Amino acid sequence: MRDEDIPPDVLRQREAKWLDMLNSWDKWMAKKHKKVKLRCQKGIPPSLRSRAWLYLSGGKVKKEQNLGKFQELDRQPGDPKWLDVIEKDLHRQFPFHEMFVARGGYGQQDLFRVLKAYTVYRPEEGYCQAQAPIAAVLLMHMPAEICEKYLPGYYSAGLEAIQLDGEILFALLKRVSPVAHRHLKKHKIDPILYMTEWFMCAFSRTLPWASVLRVWDMFFCEGEAY
Repeated sequence: MRDEDIPPDVLRQREAKWLDMLNSWDKWMAKKHKKVKLRCQKGIPPSLRSRAWLYLSGGKVKKEQNLGKFQELDRQPGDPKWLDVIEKDLHRQFPFHEMFVARGGYGQQDLFRVLKAYTVYRPEEGYCQAQAPIAAVLLMHMPAEICEKYLPGYYSAGLEAIQLDGEILFALLKRVSPVAHRHLKKHKIDPILYMTEWFMCAFSRTLPWASVLRVWDMFFCEGEAY
C-alpha cells in the first residue's frame, strides 16, 4: 500500500505510535525490538521517516560519536579523478525531484559534498556510480552526513560482497523457483549480470518509488541481513 492510500485516521495512529517509540528509542530497542520490526513492516509514516531512518541506521549515535567528522572530510579537496566523474553524474540522479531538478542547486551541491566526502573517507573504494542514487535518496530524508555501515565491500574494486550476495540470491532462487534457476544456469546467466544494479543501488533505480521507501524501511530495520 502506498503512503497516500493509507486512511488518515490509520496514519495518525501510526504517527502517534512511532512518536512514542522514537521518544523512548533505547528502551524500545532493548525490550521491544520485535514490535519495532513489525511496525517497520507496516511502513514508517512519511512525516517521521527521516527521523526513523536516522535512529534505525545507527546514524544518530554515529553523529554523536563523530561530531565534526563530515565537516572535516568536506573541507578536504578530494581526488580530482573522482571529482570529475561525480560532477558528471549529479544531473542523472532523480532529475525530476525538486531537490535535484536545478543544475548546481542545493540538492546537487549536497550530493556532490557527500560523494566527495565518501571518497576521502574510503579512498580504497573511491567513487562508484551506484553510490549516487543511494546518497540522493538519503539526502531526500536526512542532512548531508555519512552513514556507511550497511554496504561494506559493495564498492571495492573486486566487488567481493556483491558477488557473494549473488551466490546467496542464486541459492535462494533454486529453493523458491527451481525452474527459473535451471533455466538461468542452463544459459550460463550469472546473478552478477542482472542483480548488480538491484543490490548496489538498493533498488532505488528499479522499483516504483512507494516500493523503494518500503524496502528501505526494512533495510534500515534489518541491516545487511535484509
